[in-house]
Amino acid sequence: MAESKTTDPAATEAGEEKDWTATKAFFDSLKTNKPRPPKPQYAVTIAVSSRSLFNMVAEGKIYKEDGVEKYVAYQQEHDNEPLMPGVAFPLVKALMNVNTRLRRLYPDSDELFDIVLMTNNHAQVGVRLINSINHYDLTIERFCMTGGESPIGYLKAYMTNLYLSKDGEQVIEAIEEGIAAATTFASRDVENQLSDTQLKVAFDGDAVLFSESEIIVKQHGLDTFFEHEKEFENKPLAQGPLKCFLEALGMLQRKFYAKNERMTCPIRTYLVTSRSAASSGVRVLKTLRSWGLEIDEALFLAGAPKGPLLQKIQPHIFFDDQMFHIEGAKEPGTIAAHVPNGIGQKYHKGIFIEQPAKDTT
Repeated sequence: MAESKTTDPAATEAGEEKDWTATKAFFDSLKTNKPRPPKPQYAVTIAVSSRSLFNMVAEGKIYKEDGVEKYVAYQQEHDNEPLMPGVAFPLVKALMNVNTRLRRLYPDSDELFDIVLMTNNHAQVGVRLINSINHYDLTIERFCMTGGESPIGYLKAYMTNLYLSKDGEQVIEAIEEGIAAATTFASRDVENQLSDTQLKVAFDGDAVLFSESEIIVKQHGLDTFFEHEKEFENKPLAQGPLKCFLEALGMLQRKFYAKNERMTCPIRTYLVTSRSAASSGVRVLKTLRSWGLEIDEALFLAGAPKGPLLQKIQPHIFFDDQMFHIEGAKEPGTIAAHVPNGIGQKYHKGIFIEQPAKDTT
């Protein structure tokens, strides 16, 4: 019988550090304008599906109607035809612009955004994806192509901070694995209206940044909810699925603040919540304070529609747990992402949606 081997964690870490140092030296020796990829354990990793990054509606129709073989053949025939930008494309460009600013301030730092293409496409489709990425001069060096299998199992291995996909089931699977994730939805073309100098990210509060208190509203009404929030205003809310992503954004913001660039920071965050400020806003703000996190702008709408405010903000992405608000955001052109978490999934416009009974056979 073969002798079992024990692994020394310190030796493993030292080996990884040596490998990374060699990789860095290799990239630094190359004559290229392409920036080297950041060290994954220090980077803020955004995993984006190919259908979120690029508009693949026509290709998806071939896949559904004609099957995988004709889909792959079509993609190979169009290897040199760049795919059109998709819903997450402006976000990726904004992430790259932030990296450019960070590299000027901290040339040797690995605390940057690292964008990973995470797709269940077959490797044969990779040529067109790579050619499209190079066509638009996107800095995406790490790929995961799983050949029809779900890529969710690889998210932790890629040290993912946020996963964006158009596949709602995979997003649910990622959230269940403890990874911040959202389903992206297309709106009308707004790329030219978005800031090209500042990354703008807008968050809903309950069930997105915080664990929800909304269940009290649904089950006991607003008055009971207001009383509950007043009673527990000094008790921080538990974290929601995207709290860690806001935390990562804050970490990068502080790097600009340290260089006296708060007023010109290329990252701006927004809280856009249906909560009322006077009745239930204090607990939210105290929770953020207890986490050591700042939000640049806090908008308490007291149940008013979010669409008009989002149209004014023009974020590169807006996260919300309720499809009602996602639809309202899309209408004026906001790029919206659904976080399928919490009791809001069981309601539409305040009306309970009867859930199908689970098959127990």
